[in-house]
Amino acid sequence: MEPSESGGLDDPEPKPELSASMRAKIERNRQRALILRQARLASRPLSEVEGATSAKVSKTIDSGAGFFIEEEEDGLEEQRIRKVVHQPAPLLQPDYQVCEDCDKPFMDSYLSNSFDLCVCDKCRDNERHKLISRTEAKQHYLLKDCDLDKREPPLRFILKKNPHNPRWGDMKLYLKLQVEKRCMEVWGSDEALEEARETREENREVQKQKRFNKKLKELRRAVRSSTWTKDTSIHQHQYGPEEVVDPEEDLYKKTCTTCGHELNYEKM
Repeated sequence: MEPSESGGLDDPEPKPELSASMRAKIERNRQRALILRQARLASRPLSEVEGATSAKVSKTIDSGAGFFIEEEEDGLEEQRIRKVVHQPAPLLQPDYQVCEDCDKPFMDSYLSNSFDLCVCDKCRDNERHKLISRTEAKQHYLLKDCDLDKREPPLRFILKKNPHNPRWGDMKLYLKLQVEKRCMEVWGSDEALEEARETREENREVQKQKRFNKKLKELRRAVRSSTWTKDTSIHQHQYGPEEVVDPEEDLYKKTCTTCGHELNYEKM
């Protein structure tokens, strides 16, 4: 190298300074490489050593250009083992329910899923846990729609095809036990319910008698109108051949043989 005027070697050319955009790009590459490295380490299978989990340690070299270089240690060198201890997962106690009849725990049952009644399938009885239709619940227990649907909590039901015609709307079936309980909430006692039934039956009989009297009155009116008919035809007088002379008035008279009408007339 030729000596410079100052007597020393030529100074090396200074490195160009990176722009802000380049530094930002390098930093983004560096962060992306770090994320990829962590993802690869997380996806590696861990070998178990004496009941613990071990993983091989590798060297990571920062290249300074926005990415990492991984170099595994030579096989002749002693491998360092990192023990990873996993805490055992907590044991989840299943959500058991206790049957109201046998007091035994159970997971789920038909009555529990359909009507929220804590009775297991073994204790389910078709007679005690009978299902009734919505119409029967309203007529026999004197419940209204608001008592079934609006009063808290609303009674649960299941849907079933109508046995009379499957093309009709689905039937709503309620649990008889829950309907009876709701009936007591509405009426208070069996005596009040029975009194309400008697009152409704009396009103029903009164309305039935009124409808019968109305039909009877219409029938009598129809019978009377059919036996008497008004004669709307035009009457034609039929006068006899005899003429009666009134000398004072100088008039002639004829009488209708049917209705007795007298016809007065003069002769010229």
